[in-house]
Amino acid sequence: MEQRYVKDSIDADLADRMVFIGGPRQVGKTTLALSLLEGLRDESSPAYLNWDVLADRENILAERLPSGQPRVILDEVHKYANWRNLMKGLYDKNRSSVSFIVTGSARLDYYRKGGDSLQGRYHYYRLHPFTATEYSKAPDLALVEQLLKYGGFPEPFLRGEARFHRRWLREHSARVLYEDLRDLENVREVSALELLLSHLPACVGSPLSVNSLSRLLQVNHASIERWLGIFERLYLCYRIPPFGAGRIRAVRKEKKLYFWDWSRVEDPGARFENMVAGHLLKYCHHVEDTEGHDMELRFIRDTDKREVDFVVLRDGDAEFAVECKSGDRRAASACGYFRERTDIPRFYQVHLGTRDFGDAGANTRVLPFSTFCREVGLP
Repeated sequence: MEQRYVKDSIDADLADRMVFIGGPRQVGKTTLALSLLEGLRDESSPAYLNWDVLADRENILAERLPSGQPRVILDEVHKYANWRNLMKGLYDKNRSSVSFIVTGSARLDYYRKGGDSLQGRYHYYRLHPFTATEYSKAPDLALVEQLLKYGGFPEPFLRGEARFHRRWLREHSARVLYEDLRDLENVREVSALELLLSHLPACVGSPLSVNSLSRLLQVNHASIERWLGIFERLYLCYRIPPFGAGRIRAVRKEKKLYFWDWSRVEDPGARFENMVAGHLLKYCHHVEDTEGHDMELRFIRDTDKREVDFVVLRDGDAEFAVECKSGDRRAASACGYFRERTDIPRFYQVHLGTRDFGDAGANTRVLPFSTFCREVGLP
């Protein structure tokens, strides 16, 4: 791997727009942004301004830009309440001479809302953790197992040490809950959110019952929904809705929850499913952010509890479905059932084994996850 998967697209977009880069804390946003400043990889560049540094904050508020810099990075500036108008002014005054890169460890599209002052002035990218095909053009089982064990966040993945990974997870959670949460959300019940976060990994792989979480934490349904929304805005987790089709009695309400860092999930089967979800969401976001298609990640489940883990939609039409299994056995019966009753053109069942074969009975291809990543073209 020589560079992050979105670098070339961002480089091209900077010719006529600002670029916003959102994503989880410590996923590599600053490193990516610095690599766009003639290959720099440290924060010593005068073109890098961080809102959390007092001197940089004063320069940002006074609209004092470093002289002679064709590209300027503004990191975490969305923590400023009036940041949208600030960026509009900076861009409008300097667009002919300066390109702006804005990074933040939260959903910049959400914190942009409340006005359209930035409309037409930026392109938005969501940076994901490393995935198999980003790290290697020819991923193998060993790489997939390393990703499964340590997650795709650069530090723990590249370090590959269990002790470092455990400590990193604890520190990452603490910084998100006690720093990002404090800066961006009006929340008093931080201890309750911490308890909710500790319980959510056990919920991965099944439809999420907000009512059950409400009873467990002894708070109302609205509070759980609000807290889950905060976790989503801070790139801790995400939820995907069910897919409905005319010939199946699909469930309609309950969503499934996954983590951006799948290594938080203890159960091996659920962790593998979460890793596959992360790869597919990255594919959806990449196509949306670079090509403008409307992409969705969903799952199929009917009222008789038949289920296929994922369906990818492009502009409202199903592109393919994916079922996750730890072993390389025959395709699940649900694949054949939904293949006959939906317009989904391709069904895959991915696994951690080595066999690659077609299951004619279910009209499904069963293949190693690493092979699937290459052949589908995941970023």
